Amino acid sequence: MHDAIVRPMVKKLWLMKSEPDVYGIDELAAKKRGTWEGVRNYQARNYLREMAEGDLFLFHHSNAKPSGVVGIGSIVRTAYTDPFQFDPKSEYYDPKSPKDAPRWSAVDVGFVEKFRETISLETMKADPELEGMIILARGTRLSVTPVEPTHFERILRLAKGKTRLSRSG
Repeated sequence: MHDAIVRPMVKKLWLMKSEPDVYGIDELAAKKRGTWEGVRNYQARNYLREMAEGDLFLFHHSNAKPSGVVGIGSIVRTAYTDPFQFDPKSEYYDPKSPKDAPRWSAVDVGFVEKFRETISLETMKADPELEGMIILARGTRLSVTPVEPTHFERILRLAKGKTRLSRSG
């Protein structure tokens, strides 16, 4: 059995989706730290702005076979202005975003754990303990969503993950 990774006093829990060919868990694992940029939905952006250092997130690979949760990351730098919105060469360029009141934010993320197997969207949908999880709601396409502690812990159990949530706080 592996030693558990205990994250003390986690404030909030999240799910963040990315296509693995754009930004995947393996890239984050190799670099240990990265930037989560390019979010161009106002509600998802607002969630980015709520994040605090130490928050954990489920790393979800979308448009993958299978799509699902592949690991855990942490927030290592809170929201700041996404610089790509001002770069005309970037696919995330937004010519309507004013420099004096930028529309879009980014956060920096750190690697925590990669699961041995993907917890597929189908597995999650079939699990009654995950009922009410935002990503499972019909029509939900947000790339960033909050996650309830019970749902986060259930995903960790399904994945046989090493990460444990602290009970303090």
